[in-house]
Amino acid sequence: MLTAENLVKTFPGVRALDGASLTLHPGSVHALLGENGAGKSTLVKLLTGVYRPDGGRITQDGQELHFGGPLDAQRAGIGVVHQERNLIPAFTVAENIVLHHLPSRAGWLDRRRMRAEARRCLELLEVELDPDTPVARLSVAQGQLVEIAKALSLDSTVLLLDEPTASLTGDEADRLFTVVRRLRDSGHAVVLVSHKLEEVFAVADTVTVLRDGRSVAEAAPLADFTQGQIVDLMVGRAFASVRLAERTVDEQAPPALQLKDVSTALGHREVSLAVRPGEILGLYGLVGAGRSELAKAVLGLERITGGTVEVHGRPARIRSVGEALHRHRLGYVTEDRKNEGLFLEQPVSRNIAVTVWRRLARAGLVSDRRERDLAETYAQRLGIRIATPRQPAGELSGGNQQKVSLAKWLAAECDILIVDEPTVGIDVRTKAAFHELIAGLAADGLALLLISSDLPETVVLADRIAVMSDLRIVGELDNDHDYQRMSQQIIRLIHAETHVEGGVSAA
Repeated sequence: MLTAENLVKTFPGVRALDGASLTLHPGSVHALLGENGAGKSTLVKLLTGVYRPDGGRITQDGQELHFGGPLDAQRAGIGVVHQERNLIPAFTVAENIVLHHLPSRAGWLDRRRMRAEARRCLELLEVELDPDTPVARLSVAQGQLVEIAKALSLDSTVLLLDEPTASLTGDEADRLFTVVRRLRDSGHAVVLVSHKLEEVFAVADTVTVLRDGRSVAEAAPLADFTQGQIVDLMVGRAFASVRLAERTVDEQAPPALQLKDVSTALGHREVSLAVRPGEILGLYGLVGAGRSELAKAVLGLERITGGTVEVHGRPARIRSVGEALHRHRLGYVTEDRKNEGLFLEQPVSRNIAVTVWRRLARAGLVSDRRERDLAETYAQRLGIRIATPRQPAGELSGGNQQKVSLAKWLAAECDILIVDEPTVGIDVRTKAAFHELIAGLAADGLALLLISSDLPETVVLADRIAVMSDLRIVGELDNDHDYQRMSQQIIRLIHAETHVEGGVSAA
């Protein structure tokens, strides 16, 4: 259905693709795998007209394609859900979904048909959203689902999904893959870019693996490989799983961060939790549970209407992220690195140094050299792939952007760190290294509040798990790191709450 042969793409100082190939057949789900920086997102952008190749060719039904832009790719029947969302915040859900094929009547926008089309696509995903809701009001995960609905609305014969479940819980991901299988059975070619090998093996039938911009496996039957063999292809050598060191938490130590009966203007009600120095408290819940919004309220980004927030035993009324950092040594790694976590047009060095300018300044000035030295330290520590510290953060792959977003808070040497979806878009080797790093930070005495939609990640890392549903804490569990037992208990808590509220069961 679509073939890419020996594609080459070069950016300043970086050869992102160096002869990569991809062959797609109708009625298949094709996994495109590789580490961060392997060239996956670059290949997707070449196939969808965002970039033009410097070498190689793209053919469809034997005819060579030349895209002047994304609209040309759409006309060729190629749809995409990019890793970074591309929605217009001021537009409604419906307006975003039909943006590229607005229905009209007598020369005017037909809003009735627009809403009907939006509902049709949302119903395919079993998502309950008002089509008239402005996208600016949606959570990151809801925005991701709207992106997918937007691609489904184009009825593409080839659909590329770049990390489509990065911000989704297992329940939402299962709904998506039901749609993917339906598309496959109707003759579509679906390309799945994902770092979650479990979901790849559950839904894909064919695989291409990229390493350093080259195809090391192309259009091979996925059934011929084990997960370990795929990882070996991705990293180029046998992969050793990271085993986290044993940690002990002083349960008698006073909490570093404590919430007592906190209510917010967003609707949180009597939320209480505490995290001690050297402890990782996992905060888990389905999309819409209010986890990220609670974190933003603690940081002064949303209004707290009741209860108290205490930092090291003292009441704290935090009004901004800057105040949280400089007065309370409280940092926040946001889930939305593109819009909140990074200055994409600024150099990597500036993004990492921004939290410690006061420390780096001499006579009120921060030199480029000090920023560069700091960036090089953390680039080496976290394995951030950059051509130079002066490279704009927006040119990095999604995983490397996430590392930069974390690096700036590590540089600030916080006492308390709220980490929201730390491994979204991170490859398997780097994810394991992130887990080791986060556990190491806790071992060094840092108090961590971990917000993650990745239940296995939560069970691996957390000492205790607080479960949130409908803007409330519905239970708290001591984590024994037995995934099957812990997942059953968590699902039981959410199921009981949603059953009482009349909502959709997590089961």
